[in-house]
Amino acid sequence: MAEKKATRAVYGEMLVELAEKYPELIVLDADLSSATMTKDFAKAYPERFLDMGIAEANMIGVAAGLATCGKKPFANSFAMFTAGRAYEQVRNSVAYPGLNVKCVGSHGGLSVGEDGATHQCLEDLALMSAIPGMTVVNPCDGAEMRQAVLALIDYDGPAYLRLGRMAVEYVTDSVPGYKFELGKAAKLREGKDLTICATGLMVQRALAAAELLEAEGISARVLDFHTIKPLDGEALLDAAPLLDDSMMKLLFFVRERCFCTIFDVLRAMLPAGVRYSLEERITVCSPLPPDLSAQERELIKLIAGMPAPTVRKVTAQLGKKASSLLAGLMERDLLRPSVVRRGLAE
Repeated sequence: MAEKKATRAVYGEMLVELAEKYPELIVLDADLSSATMTKDFAKAYPERFLDMGIAEANMIGVAAGLATCGKKPFANSFAMFTAGRAYEQVRNSVAYPGLNVKCVGSHGGLSVGEDGATHQCLEDLALMSAIPGMTVVNPCDGAEMRQAVLALIDYDGPAYLRLGRMAVEYVTDSVPGYKFELGKAAKLREGKDLTICATGLMVQRALAAAELLEAEGISARVLDFHTIKPLDGEALLDAAPLLDDSMMKLLFFVRERCFCTIFDVLRAMLPAGVRYSLEERITVCSPLPPDLSAQERELIKLIAGMPAPTVRKVTAQLGKKASSLLAGLMERDLLRPSVVRRGLAE
């Protein structure tokens, strides 16, 4: 079995490893050094470690000030707090002046179940990607995290780095010719029938899915988008489901559920003569709980797979009761709209 290690653990090791080569490296934390794994740096270099307490906004402001003095600050907290609570400071104090601050969010995504929903930050990648000038990196394993830290410490500019809580399997170190480069997707597996694009901890799932597909005679390529911003548009175009005279290639995006999409980026890069429409269809989140009423089950059976606009029309025709049932099912996250992309030749 491949080695397993949390990306946050490798990140902590890299800070210590790079400290001697980069005397300007300063590490800040918001009272979470045991969780973000900056504790070893704090022990080895106490004069270059600042525990700012539970004051993430202040931590980002201090990091910005240090950057103006020629330091290389890495500011650390949980993703929920780095990207959420300190958003204004990241946007206005770091990104707006283009300062060389690395904002680090640990325990990102769905890997933090033990810490509860309040710490389960899914929107950090979307929030940080929305900030002009911000580089956003989400490594999938320890080997890739190592390369990401090496790249970011030499990168002059604002960046956000997501760390994962749980130990994950190493996959990139066994890929022949693997090379990490900011802004460039890494091809981890070749395939000719379809392409799976994944980022962070979902890369391992994408590779597992490709293995299952192979057993069914389907050849799946897997692209690792460790850099969310800037996005590798060239790799996306190469994998895009362009219509031709023979077949339609398929492109799947695999990510933990968050409120961001790269569809708009892809659409902006489309060649002339091809257009795409995005359509929301209602999908069922299974397994369904046993406490559903007969009416709720009938409604689910009726509208599952329907385009979202059609669902609204159907429920309106069925009356207020159906609309109320639909609202309740959506609120419980048992039904949700999923984007379906359709390629249309002009």
